[in-house]
Amino acid sequence: MIRRVRGTVVARGQDHVILDIGSPVGGIGLKVNVPAPTQVKLVDDTVAALYTYLQVREDALTLYGFESEDELTIFEQLLSVNGVGPKVALSTLSTLSPDALRLALANDEPAIIARVPGIGKRTAQKIVLELKDKVQPPGEGLAALAQINDVDEEVIGALIALGYSVVEAQRAIQGLPADLIGVEDRLRLALSQFSG
Repeated sequence: MIRRVRGTVVARGQDHVILDIGSPVGGIGLKVNVPAPTQVKLVDDTVAALYTYLQVREDALTLYGFESEDELTIFEQLLSVNGVGPKVALSTLSTLSPDALRLALANDEPAIIARVPGIGKRTAQKIVLELKDKVQPPGEGLAALAQINDVDEEVIGALIALGYSVVEAQRAIQGLPADLIGVEDRLRLALSQFSG
């Protein structure tokens, strides 16, 4: 099992990077599927070290890479849920950070997980049911990310409808002052954060 790779980023795709792991003269290029936040950080000609999961199938060997062991652990826990394959697990980590996923599990909020592309309401509920007691709860530093109220739920929905990702929408509402309570006002202020 390949658990870690280190190499120079020589190319990037929408959901993967190519790492050159050999010598400059005769290296080997590995395609490593990575979450979107990792793909954005890994620029060409930089050295990257990734914790990996190797999926072995009859017709393919597919490598998935993560910046931290924590991400890899969450990925493997997602795979333990019946009906969740590597593509859906990777999509989950492309949409939600490990801490945001832990928070959704701890707060019993499948609606947040259901926003991940490829995950429906039923699968989200199954993920919460099966992983709630298995995944370590979020750290105390996440108090600011407490349960999302109905107003913020509407704001997030509106931002997603306007084309922003779930991660962008969640980050935008986290920066809003608590004393601003109307949906329209919170949406207007959230949108102003994207125009800066």
